Amino acid sequence: MMDATTLQSALLTRVTQLRQRLRDLGAKPCHEDRLLRGWSQVGSYDRAHSAADEFFPLAMRNALPAIEAELNGLARLHGEYPADDEGVARLLVELHDGQMVESVLLPRGGLCVSTQVGCAVGCVFCMSGRAGLQRQLGSAEIVAQVVLARKRRAVSKVVFMGMGEPAHNLDNVLEAIDLLGTQGNIGHKNLVLSTVGDLRVFERLSIEKVKPALALSLHSTDATLRTMLLPRAPQIAIDELVNRGENYARATGYPIQYQWTLLEGVNDSDDEVEGIARLLAGKYAVMNFIPFNAVDGLAYRRPSAEGIACMVSTLKQHGILAKVRDSAGQEIEGACGQLRARAVKATRTRSKPESVTPAKAGVQLIEQAGFPLLWE
Repeated sequence: MMDATTLQSALLTRVTQLRQRLRDLGAKPCHEDRLLRGWSQVGSYDRAHSAADEFFPLAMRNALPAIEAELNGLARLHGEYPADDEGVARLLVELHDGQMVESVLLPRGGLCVSTQVGCAVGCVFCMSGRAGLQRQLGSAEIVAQVVLARKRRAVSKVVFMGMGEPAHNLDNVLEAIDLLGTQGNIGHKNLVLSTVGDLRVFERLSIEKVKPALALSLHSTDATLRTMLLPRAPQIAIDELVNRGENYARATGYPIQYQWTLLEGVNDSDDEVEGIARLLAGKYAVMNFIPFNAVDGLAYRRPSAEGIACMVSTLKQHGILAKVRDSAGQEIEGACGQLRARAVKATRTRSKPESVTPAKAGVQLIEQAGFPLLWE
């Protein structure tokens, strides 16, 4: 049994830690589930009602105010930035240690959450990874973003596509997915795990009780270019990645969503369109084109609307379902990670010398390989 001091000091950043604390207070699995259900769904149990009071063990009832306060402190709103009239808004979320991540409220009950502070993949077009990985989020911190959003509006779909690479924090991500899919009242197909592609993801998802939909970040059918765009992604052959995705799609009944950030003059060529048509022919898949969202310090540009429409039309002629998914936050220059970067920058002095970031290093590699970049 934990003593009172240990109970107070053991920070609940993971769902497993919360469950253990409740067990130490005499809770049975039914008590744990009821509290987790109430927390993740924002108030489906009510301690003011005598029935709920009597349901929980006495020690657990006495500890509930402190536990709830700690859970509420896992994710606090630092700023909210409405982006358009469609219900999109970016949330800058402050964690218990002062670190910040971003969540995005999406139309039709959607929410995009972060899984890490920063990212280690170093995608050259992404703000989140420019400073590298700062730390992992615990599973309770991930769920806390959903709780924070649900205090503002209904959330029926959660996509793990915010800051961070979920495969690099797989235990916590899958723990959060399990809670949301069992106690959080979110359908399994409405939990979407995004990854650049990692064999551990396919291995783990095959044995998980809650099997989310899967989104794979592709960005190019040219292996050399893909490595330059995603410099620290696992080196998996693109054909193998697509085949593994197809097997998972057929096993779950959810189509694989392929993500493709469109960069003018980099990955929007006719050769790329032909490569996509070859790779996805007959596959249970959707190609999501995401026009590049301007990032401070990067000179990439999004292709023209006409060029994007032509890519989509050509793929549809080949029987490939392709959609354009504009990233939220254009009006506030809100590419994922930018809100956090600006907030962090505001707290630092400007006297430090500029270093070569992963993004800049990636740009240099692409230039050296002869892939064209258009500068402002």
